[in-house]
Parts: sequence; C-alpha cells; structure tokens
Amino acid sequence: MSDASRPEPEALLKEARREGRGKLKIFLGAAPGVGKTYAMLEAARRRAADGENVLAGVVETHGRAETEAMLRDLRALPRQPFYHRGKILHEMDLEGLIAAKPDLALIDELAHSNLSGNRHEKRWQDIEEVLSAGIDVYTTLNVQHVETLNDTVARITGVRVRETVPDRVLEMADEIELIDLPPDELLERLRAGKVYVQDQAARAVANFFAKGNLTALRELAMRTAADRVDAELRQHMAANAIAGPWPTQERLLVVIPEGAVGRDAVRIGKRSADRARVEWFAVALTSVRDEIRTTTMQESRADALRLAERLGAEVTIQQTERNPAEEVTGFAERLNIRRIVVPRPPRRNPLLRQFAPTHHEQLVSGLVREATRFELTLVTDDERPARQRQRLKPPAMPDMLRMMGFILLAVTGTTVLAKAAEHFIPVVSLSLLYMTTVVAMASRFGRGPAIATAGLSFLTYNLLFTSPVHTFRIWDQGQLLTLVLFLVASILTGNLAARLRDRAMAQRAIAERTGKLYEFSRRAAAAASFDDVVWAAVSHVATVLHCESVLLVPKEIAGLTIVGAFPPEDRLADREMSAARYCFTHGEAAGHGSDTLPTSRWLFVPLSASDRRIGVLGISFSDGRQIAQNDRRLLEALADQVVLALERIRLTEDLAQTRVVSEAERLRSALLSSVSHDLRTPLVSILGAAEGLEHPRLTKEGQRSLIETVREEGERLDRYIQNLLDMTRLGHGALKPNAIPSDLRELVGMARHRLRGPLRTHPISVQMPEDMAPVHVDPVLMEQVLVNILDNAAKYSAPSTPVRITVEVQRAHAILSIEDDGPGLPIGAADRVFDMFWRAEQGDGGQAGTGLGLAICRGIVEAHGGEIHAEPARESGRGTRIVMELPLSNPETFL
Repeated sequence: MSDASRPEPEALLKEARREGRGKLKIFLGAAPGVGKTYAMLEAARRRAADGENVLAGVVETHGRAETEAMLRDLRALPRQPFYHRGKILHEMDLEGLIAAKPDLALIDELAHSNLSGNRHEKRWQDIEEVLSAGIDVYTTLNVQHVETLNDTVARITGVRVRETVPDRVLEMADEIELIDLPPDELLERLRAGKVYVQDQAARAVANFFAKGNLTALRELAMRTAADRVDAELRQHMAANAIAGPWPTQERLLVVIPEGAVGRDAVRIGKRSADRARVEWFAVALTSVRDEIRTTTMQESRADALRLAERLGAEVTIQQTERNPAEEVTGFAERLNIRRIVVPRPPRRNPLLRQFAPTHHEQLVSGLVREATRFELTLVTDDERPARQRQRLKPPAMPDMLRMMGFILLAVTGTTVLAKAAEHFIPVVSLSLLYMTTVVAMASRFGRGPAIATAGLSFLTYNLLFTSPVHTFRIWDQGQLLTLVLFLVASILTGNLAARLRDRAMAQRAIAERTGKLYEFSRRAAAAASFDDVVWAAVSHVATVLHCESVLLVPKEIAGLTIVGAFPPEDRLADREMSAARYCFTHGEAAGHGSDTLPTSRWLFVPLSASDRRIGVLGISFSDGRQIAQNDRRLLEALADQVVLALERIRLTEDLAQTRVVSEAERLRSALLSSVSHDLRTPLVSILGAAEGLEHPRLTKEGQRSLIETVREEGERLDRYIQNLLDMTRLGHGALKPNAIPSDLRELVGMARHRLRGPLRTHPISVQMPEDMAPVHVDPVLMEQVLVNILDNAAKYSAPSTPVRITVEVQRAHAILSIEDDGPGLPIGAADRVFDMFWRAEQGDGGQAGTGLGLAICRGIVEAHGGEIHAEPARESGRGTRIVMELPLSNPETFL
C-alpha cells in the first residue's frame, strides 16, 4: 500500500479512542432564546419514538410553556439536593444517571458550573464521565461560552462571561447542530416574554441583546459550526485515505512572559491555531530570579498555563538566561514554528523602559528586532489592570526602609574610607572603592539595590571629591568624563554581579531539587519491602515540598486504602476520598488546584505503571495554597520514582514467588516420579510373591524364596516410607534428636542386620578402635542414617564388591567413613548428592530409589551438630566415600 492510499494513523487512533464511548451532540446557538433546548427535546422525542431509552438528566425550561410541553412525555431523572449558602438547591444526579444506563441522556447547559460538593466543578466534566460510560448525550451551548471566544464576546457585548467550556469539548462532539434565529425574530421573542420576564427582557434588549451584538454573535456561531464541519470532513478524509489539498504544516507558539497574565494571548492563540488548522504550543518563561522563588510562582501565569493545557496546547516551561527573545526564537526554530503570539507589555515611563526594562519588555523588543523570519502577533491583555490591582502590591514599607538603611550605611562607610585614603590615593582611583561597594551590594541584595547604590555613590563622589568640592558643578571636562564612566561602569558591573548572583542561586535551587530526587531514589533503592518504600515516599515528599502527604493503593476488599501518610493519618474525609478514587479510576490529577473536585483540601496525582495503575499520591498544604508549577513538576517526578520503587518491590516479590512455585513444581514432579516407580516397584514384587504363594505346586524352597522376597520388598518399602516421613519432619522442624551415649559398633551391627538382604552379596569390613568412647547421638535416627548410606553402597556397587566401614577418633569427634567400589560420583556432584530427589532427576532407567536418603542423612547429622560430605574413594574417581563427623559423649577426655 502506497503512502498516498494509506489512512493516517492519528486519524485512525482518534476514531479508535471513541470506540465504546457514547456519542455527543451539541445544539449550538448564538444567544439565549434561539430554541436550543426545544430543538434538543424534539430530537430526543424522535429517538424515543424509535424505541430508545431516553432519560432527561437535567433540562432547564426557564418557565417556557412550549419547552415544558415537549418535556412531558420524556422520563426525567430526579435531581439531587445540595445545601448551598443557606438554601436547598438541586443539581443533576450524576451517579443515578450512570446507574440508570439509558441509551440517550439529555443534559442541558453544557457550560453550567456545579455547586460546591459535586464530584466535578463543571457540567462538561460530568458529560465526559457519562460518555465514558457508553451513554449518548444531547446538550446545549451558547457561543459566548466557548473559551477561546470569551474575549471576543467581551469586546462585542461589553460583558465577560465567566462560565466557559474548553474548545476540546467541541472537538470531542460527534455532531454540532446550529440552532439559528435571525436577530429580529429573537428580539420579538424577547419582547413577547418568551425568553425572560418583562423587566429582565427590557434590560436585556438595552444591553446584551442589542441587534448589532446579536448579528456579531450569530456570525461567531456560524463560523464555529463551519469550523467543526470542516474538521469532521478532514477527519473523514484522513481516516479513509481520501486525497485532497492539505494545508502547509505550520505551528503556532504562545509565549507567556514573567509578570504577564497571558489568558487572552492563550485564547487568541487557540483560535488562530484552529482557524489555520495547525498544532500549537504554549511556553512560560522563567528567569533565574523566578527559579529561586519556585514556591511563589506568579498565580496569573499558572492560571494561563492551566488554561492552555485545558485548551489542548503542549505546555512547556523555558528558563531564560540572558536574552529572552533569543531563547524563544531558538525554541521556535527547533519545533519549526513560524507564528508567535505574545502579550503586549504594559505602558511605562519611556525612560524607565529604556534604562531598566522588565523581562517582558526585553522579550517584546528583542522579538521585534530579531524575529524577522517569524509572524509576530502582539495581544493587548484586557485582564491586566484588574488583576494588577488585585495582585501587584508594593513592597512592604519596613523592607524598603531597611534596604535604604543598608545602602546609606554602605555608601557612608565607603565615603569614610575614601576620605581617610584621599591623601594617599589619587582622587580618580577613589571611584574604585565606590565601584567595589556597588559590586558587593549587587552580589548580596541584587540588581535594584546595586543600581540605587551606584546612583548614590555617583552623587557622593561628585559632591565630596570633584572640584569644586561640596557642589554638584564640574569644571574639568576630564572629571566629567570620569564621573560618567564611573556611573556607567558601576551600573554595568553591578548588573553583571547581580545576574551572576541570581544564576548561582538558581543553580543552587536546581541542584537542591536534583539532590532531592537523587536522595529519594537512593532511599527507595535501599528499601527492602513495600512498607519501607511507602514510608520513604510519603516522608520524602512531605519534607521536600513542605506539605502533608498520603499514599493510597487498592485493596481487594476495602478498595482504595491509605497505606502511608506523613504526618501519620489513617482516614480522609469523604470529599478527599472521592477525589482520590476519581484520580485512580481516570488516571488524572484530582482535588485542590485541578479541574476535578477543586474544593478538596488534597491534590491527588496518579501512580501509573506501564500496564496498570498502582495507586495515588496526595499532598496538602497547611495554608491551603495551590502547588506551584515548578513544584508540580517535582511532584510528578517524585511520583514516577515512587512508581519505579513500588514496581521493583512487586517484581522482586513476583520473582520470589515464581521461584517458590518452580521449586515446588520440581519437587512435586520428582515426588510423583518416585511414588510412581520407586514405591510401586516393591508393591508389585510383594503382590507377585503373594500370588505365587497360592500356587498349588509350589515347593517349600520356592515358598521360602517368595516369603524372603515379600520380607525384603516390605523392608525396602518401609525404608522408602520412613525416608518420606523423615524428610517431612525435617522440613517442618519437627525432627528433634534425643541424643544419648550410643555404641557406634552396635549401631553399625543393627544397620547391617536390617540390610542383610541387600548386603548379602557384599563383604563388609569394619575397622574401629576397641576402646572407642560412645557417640552422643539418637540411636534410632543414627541407625536410619547408616541404613541409608549402606543401602546406597549396596545399590550402586557391583555384586561381590566390598563395602568398607572405618572409624577414627579425632579430638572430640568420631570420623565415620563408608566406602564402596561403585562407579563413583559425576564431576561436580559431590554436593548435589545431598539434595532432595537428586537421584530422581536421573529418570526411571537407573537404580531404584527416591533420592531422599542422603538428604535425610544430612539433615539428621546436622541436627546432631555434626557434618557429612561425599568424596571419591580413589584417585581414579572410582567408588564413593561418605564421611560423617559425629560428637563423642565424653569429649573432655580428648581435650
């Protein structure tokens, strides 16, 4: 398939994301009263007539009789009561609507703001959740409530609408139907009282509902609907690989400098990007001075960033070092951006703008001068005056007086020192003392105090050290040049010193944040259990962000549960738990400072791994403030570290569990092999001998042989069962030796008697000191050890080959060796012979045995405080020697 005939992956993914979701239809109008709700009810009645389940979640009739008549035949959902400011008000019951599971839900007034206490702050967020449940939704919207048109409507009507809807909600709509009504007809309806009551209608006609306003709003509504139709057409063409004239791939950048509100710039940038059908970005600029104050980032810029993110922009924070315009153009060039939107800086005194430009002014002037390859749009920030009156407060008077005192003290001290050195140093060189003071003030207090110190030093130096003295007049042109150069050099050096100070402090702040992330990574890596990771997470987050923190993970029965908190906390209020559950379910931030349940005291962020959500991390500030943007990024980085640590613990536990299961499976297979062969073989022999005893012609010799076979196989079966029982007792720690002084020669004799059948073809030689002291062992268990080892020697040795038993005494222990002339041990098997079922792994074709005998021997010997090991019997490797070290009963005689 060629590229031209292949559908675009993004278009296919966009369609795939809508699978399983309900369909959204928006009835769009230019103003209240055009008939949006009536048209919605008409369409709903048609679907109800087709047999579909239609439920009116919330429909606002505003007392209009024709609208109420359309609603009578439709099933309505009872509204949920809320106590608000001393009154009982009613809102849509979101949970009840989802539980009813209708085919179509009617939810009027998309831009409505919910009462405090609802799950979501806005009704459009309720609609998103309803759509996620697979329910179709019909809703209504006026064009003035579209977020990016908010400023345009405010300029047209003089009224700024506070309830807005992000443009992405319109993009999410499957269908938009324009409900159009000419302005004259709408005004007639308004005068007839079909929109508002008479008093309200008269005020509305005089203000918002002026004919010119309605005409402009009607054009905006038509244009919005047309843009949506065009977007649907392009989506259809992209998903179905229909060739067409595609626009040039451009991108747009909205810049939000320090001190700017930027909301209008964001709205205009969104509208421009939609009209040009291009991708758009929003970048907030921070300087080193702002980097130092990460916890006090301007609220206006944070609001603009949240708005841009809500409107679908890719948000970035860019730190500017020297030239903000150069940073912006470099960022734009890297992303192939050609259009830049930036707020216009506020008007100031031209002299101040020339000699002490703000960061915002530097940016705009630099862009106008340098961005010759870009299309630059300057946006007047209409919200600035009101916001500045609210937020920009002059510095506190005590701080200003304190700083002025420092400046006066520094200049006075420098003047005293200059007067003392006046007779020894030329007057021209005395200016260096003042310049040093300016640099010191810049490095200690910053740019502003340094400039003030430079100005005061200039005046003092002119007054006291230039001719004529004690006046500000200058006679000598050389002195005038010296003074001017002194002032310029002082300001420049002070500026450079202040910038260096700011940069050093910014780097220190960045290093501190990096160190905090490293410290948490180190603590999380050292945590050996789930509880250790949880405690490290909540304590570190609380310490780094100076807040309270809590971590919740899902439990099988209790649901989302607190597993750690700092300070310790075992319970959250219902509102906070609702925000935490929403965050976990939807995988997005919820609570204080977010779009979902913002009245919650806590902010929750999800902890998401690659394939699942692990839990949620919550923070809360004691003063109720919202988290700063840079701290938000640090919180997200810490959340990622928490996820990695918890995933590491989970993978470690899963690996250990897998090993246990694998080992259990291996033992089970070996045990089944042993039971199916090694235990079954003696039973078959016993059954065969028993049947042979019933033969009528059986001789006495044959009868004795069969009886001997039954006895030997029965003893062998008894040994197998005893080994299994002993191994089980060893595994559970129930095998406790009852050690008493025991004669080793007698124990060897009892073991030989029990194995008289298997050992009858093997000559046994025993070498043991005659006066040997007894060993301190449990005689029953030690006899079983000797039986197992001798049985192995007889089993793996050829008939007529000897088995040698040797005992030596070394200090407080008896060294017992049992040696055979068998084939010997494979290379590297000297330690494995004591593992459970090691013999069983050889398969069914070798010698009979469960593979438990030597494992039991090791367990019993070690339980007595002794040691056991295997080694070749000869240098050639033929034969095997089992060596045991057993304690003597009276070791003091050998010390």
